[in-house]
Amino acid sequence: MKKFLKIAAIAVGVILLILLLTPILFEKQLKDLVQKTINENLNAQVAFADIDLSLFRNFPDATLGIEDLSVVNNAPFAGDTLAFSEEVVLQMSVMELFRDSGKPLRIDALKLNRTLLNIKVDSLGNNNYDIAIEDTSATKTSGGGGFEFDMQHYEVNDSRVSYYDKGAGIKLLVEDLNHKGNGDLSAQNSTLSTFSSALVSLVVDEVKYLNRNKVQLEADFMMDLENQKYSFLENEALINQLPLTFDGYVKVNEDNNEVDITFKTPSSSFKNFLAVIPEEYSKNIEEVETSGDFVVNGFIRGIVDETYIPKMEININSDNASFKYPDLPKKVEDITIAAEVMNTTGLADDTYVNIDTLNFRIDQDAFRANGKLRNLTGNMLVDMAVKGSINLANLEKAYPLELEQDLNGMVTADMSTSFDMESIEKEQYQNVQSNGIATIRNFSYSSPEIPNEIKLATATMKFNSGNVALQDFLATTGSTDLAVNGNIQNFMGYMFTDQKLKGNFTARSKSFSVNDFMVKEKPSAETESTRTQTAATAEEAIKIPSFLDVQLDFVADQVLYDNLVLKNAKGKLAINNETASLQNVTASIFNGSINLNGNVSTGEPVPTFGMKLDLNSIDIAQAFRDMELLRNLAPIAQALQGNLSTNLDLRGNLNEDLTPKLQTLAGNALAEVLGARVKPEQTPLLAQLDQNLNFIDLNNLNLKDLRTNLTFNNGQVEVQPFDFNIKGIKATASGSHGFDQNMRYNLALKIPAKYLGDQLGSTLSKLSATAQDSMTVALPVDLTGTFNNPRINLNMEQAVSNLTQKIIASQTEKLQEKGKGILTDIITGKTGKDTTTAGQTQKKDSVRTQEEVVKEAARDILGGILGGKKKKKDTTNQ
Repeated sequence: MKKFLKIAAIAVGVILLILLLTPILFEKQLKDLVQKTINENLNAQVAFADIDLSLFRNFPDATLGIEDLSVVNNAPFAGDTLAFSEEVVLQMSVMELFRDSGKPLRIDALKLNRTLLNIKVDSLGNNNYDIAIEDTSATKTSGGGGFEFDMQHYEVNDSRVSYYDKGAGIKLLVEDLNHKGNGDLSAQNSTLSTFSSALVSLVVDEVKYLNRNKVQLEADFMMDLENQKYSFLENEALINQLPLTFDGYVKVNEDNNEVDITFKTPSSSFKNFLAVIPEEYSKNIEEVETSGDFVVNGFIRGIVDETYIPKMEININSDNASFKYPDLPKKVEDITIAAEVMNTTGLADDTYVNIDTLNFRIDQDAFRANGKLRNLTGNMLVDMAVKGSINLANLEKAYPLELEQDLNGMVTADMSTSFDMESIEKEQYQNVQSNGIATIRNFSYSSPEIPNEIKLATATMKFNSGNVALQDFLATTGSTDLAVNGNIQNFMGYMFTDQKLKGNFTARSKSFSVNDFMVKEKPSAETESTRTQTAATAEEAIKIPSFLDVQLDFVADQVLYDNLVLKNAKGKLAINNETASLQNVTASIFNGSINLNGNVSTGEPVPTFGMKLDLNSIDIAQAFRDMELLRNLAPIAQALQGNLSTNLDLRGNLNEDLTPKLQTLAGNALAEVLGARVKPEQTPLLAQLDQNLNFIDLNNLNLKDLRTNLTFNNGQVEVQPFDFNIKGIKATASGSHGFDQNMRYNLALKIPAKYLGDQLGSTLSKLSATAQDSMTVALPVDLTGTFNNPRINLNMEQAVSNLTQKIIASQTEKLQEKGKGILTDIITGKTGKDTTTAGQTQKKDSVRTQEEVVKEAARDILGGILGGKKKKKDTTNQ
């Protein structure tokens, strides 16, 4: 017994060792085989990250996993990814690994996990999926070996299929696809059992027929591989929650495909109608009380090729039906539906939809509609009519809608329209035949994204051909009232295609608050990523609607924006391409007037603006108190009291709330002070300057008719030199400051000599009173730091030194003039007669005496200027 157990243990050990070593021994061989099979069978760029061979994953079968398999097209779709699969799993018998290398490996099962299939057909009919190399098959390679598919099972899990036929204008998207099949696919005749589920979207010529509709099919097929005929056996499909059963077959012929399928709802309960509605809206239909019936039946029969589609008849009918949700108070009654989709010729252009009747009633509100759609795949013709009234509040009371806010208001309509889609797309509205009227009353709307509830008292739309007249639009929100009339030029284009809403309107308001219309939009993941790259971090952004292309002439008695109040405002607003343009906007503000032209654009990740603003004779104190922009452009002006006119030309970026990003501002300004007094105590800079310049009283500063130019860029304001006068003191100022309040300014003062008496002492007394007033000296003042914490540098020493030199020069010049006069008298003999020798001697003495007098006088003057002691005069007789 022990010997047997020992032998058994050894045998098990050997088997386990073989199982462990087999993947290592065969993995490279299989990797080469996969690559060889791909290269010999597919005309495409195929790559994979790795392969993995396991004997335990689906024991007793061997499992070959191919990771990150990609198939990229060659011309004419070069660079397009046809397919990508995170994992392709092939199952085979372990014995297949030990086959003759010249024979293909027989595959029993295939699984595709998380696969993307991207099928394209261009306008010339070329497709990107025809990549098989001629005279080869998927089961062999030309050189022997390869793979042979003898499958009993296959799966497609968590995958996505995209199909786009550019020529036919068809877009089909199948998401969350899960499909599996069981059967002997190698037999000529066999039964294949399948189960499929997916979300299906279908667009034909930009018309959306399905939008992520849930589809489920559990069906058995009779497979006749020799004749390529596939027949439905037992089956049931769910479209959303609508059950359908099928009968018939699909046959693949050499030149076309042949279809013969009939279908119907297995029951006639009106719950079938609710089942058509997506599940998230229809809720628990099994608990709904219904009466009446709802039936869908029809057939699809014929051939499919480049010319023909199958003939079809799809009937949808309901008569005198009703439904009521158990938790809701209202009931929907008198439901009648009679509609059909028909094609009797097999030509796509001859497909049409008739909606003969679509009626329902909630309480006393009845609604009726009918219409026809023709030429669905070409220039679709639309003929529709609606009549009735709906209390919007009753919709939520009868049907389980999940809305952000309660519906309310009364809608009445009696209108009809007839048009073709080509005329709508080309904006040929003369071909649109519409008439009737639609009115909404007592409607209100609120949302966390807007500050106040919008209350619409009434709005009427009158339809006349392609034009819609908007009349009697009366609304209020917050402190705003608004009355609008105008014309919508392309209402049908906006409703049925992707056209912008175009129109011309006039608006009248007694009080209009801009803040009441600051609609905030939460960004999507994509825009949030973009904004992160552009350093925008706000969680919400104000956006100008992209669907608007309108012109609005407006008049408002009062416009409120932030803390600004504009009176008697009027002008024009144009909105297009996410840009709002203001044209010739005029208003009264700050006891003056304003004229504005500019635009704001939110079309890019970072919003921008441009503005030309004329402010005429405005009150300086009010303007700089209420407008942050002006405070940043000229902070010191807060200390002025008077009137100002300025022209501003600005451009830059905006924050998410559409306020200017000061560091991005660029432009220029011209300001003219019409008359202003200074209150130095209003700003630390002027208060400190007034204290340091004790010979100047800034309260006496008069800036009447002062003009200055400013330029700004990259957060810096450059002030060009400008001149002003402070009670006889001429001043020139220039420099720059940043929006961070740091400044670097130069103030050049021309100071009369009399103001520096304390610094000069008795030297100033050498000048006459007139000279003290007329003689000036430059006093440079450097202003740095910030406006709230300034640093003032007065170069008083330089000013005193310069003035001293001026006085010396002035007195020296006078002395020289006086000396010249004395010498002239001596030379001309005006001091006495030279008649004797004694007289000649006396003359020389006189000349010497006068020279000494001049020298002594000069020393006396210079000594006084320089602060030295005067020498006493020699009183000895000469």
